Amino acid sequence: MTLRIIAQPLTAEAFAPFGDVIESEGQHSFHINDGNALRFHDVAKAEFSGDAAHVGISLVDVAPYQMPLAVTLMEKHPKGSQAFIPLDNEPFLVIVAPRGPEIRIEEIKAFITNGRQGINYHTDSWHHPLVSLKDAQRFIIVDRIGKDDNCDLFHIEPGQLEVALS
Repeated sequence: MTLRIIAQPLTAEAFAPFGDVIESEGQHSFHINDGNALRFHDVAKAEFSGDAAHVGISLVDVAPYQMPLAVTLMEKHPKGSQAFIPLDNEPFLVIVAPRGPEIRIEEIKAFITNGRQGINYHTDSWHHPLVSLKDAQRFIIVDRIGKDDNCDLFHIEPGQLEVALS
C-alpha cells in the first residue's frame, strides 16, 4: 500500500522542527546603505562542524520532477545545515522527516513554497533532494564544504510513498 501525503503551504511554524524558512515577511529589518536598502537580518543560521570545513555558497540548477512524486530517497547532512534560496520566483516542493538514525515514512511531511521562500535544513534533518515543479529552477546553496563525508542516504522501497500537490 502506498502512503500518499499532500504538500501543505510552507510556514515558519510548521517547518521549525526541520529548519528555518528564509523569507522577509515577519523578520527583523533595518535600512542600510544610506537608506537605499532594507536588510532582513539574521533570518537563518548556518551550522557546520569539522576542522577542515567552511561555509560555502554554490549555485544549482534543478530539473523538474513529475508529479505525483514517488519518493525513494531521502538524505541528511550530519555535520552542517544546508540552505536553498530560489532565484526564479517559482514554487518548489520541500519534503522532510524528523532527525534520527532512520525514517518512519508516516512521519514524512511535504510543503510547497510560495516561490519567494527559501529553506535552511537544520544539521541532521532528513530531506528529499530539491523538487522543481514546472520548469528547471536555479537555487543558491549555503552549506558546509569539507573533504570528509557529510551525506547520509535513506532508501525507501518504490511504491511506499507518494507526494501530491492536492
